[in-house]
Amino acid sequence: MIAGIAGVFLQRHRFPGRSLLVAMLTFPLAFPGVVVGFMVIMLAGRQGIVGELSALATGQKVVFAYSMAGLFVGYLYFSIPRVILTIMAAAEKLDARLEEAARSLGARPWQVVRDVLVPALRPAIFSSGAICFATSMGAFGTAFTLATEIEVLPMTIYTEFTLRANIAVAAALSIVLGVITWTGLALARTAAGSTVAASA
Repeated sequence: MIAGIAGVFLQRHRFPGRSLLVAMLTFPLAFPGVVVGFMVIMLAGRQGIVGELSALATGQKVVFAYSMAGLFVGYLYFSIPRVILTIMAAAEKLDARLEEAARSLGARPWQVVRDVLVPALRPAIFSSGAICFATSMGAFGTAFTLATEIEVLPMTIYTEFTLRANIAVAAALSIVLGVITWTGLALARTAAGSTVAASA
């Protein structure tokens, strides 16, 4: 949601430092999953910044890097640039005259967003969601770094294949992972039309 709003804003406004801001927001694209995982550990691990600050403030260290919350933060971090870039590309093609017409007919700003902007961006919203979903399903590096206390399908496949030499189970789980990902993309394609297929 926030990344979508940021994408529209960055596409429509020009200001000093805009290019630098876009570069910083899309920087996670250059990071492999393992690096993203280590960044989350540095932030919220046992020796992380969040833990040290919470210990100073409350006397209790907050550590969530190795939980579902930490994995969510890692996935969120490398999903943000994918959403921003997809929404920016779609916002570039929007016809501003439609919004001006809605305003001239008395529509309030929130009505313009609801009735004009969101429907026009719906294919891009579904597309970016599908891209993030597919990327997260196969994000092995982040899961490898952070998923020490929870079961994640890519890690289970890795364990079965490399540590237990259970090739049959690893193959079956890989098929399940592929089917889940394909189903998610197919649903997004159905909901948003051919734009998702082109973007994903």
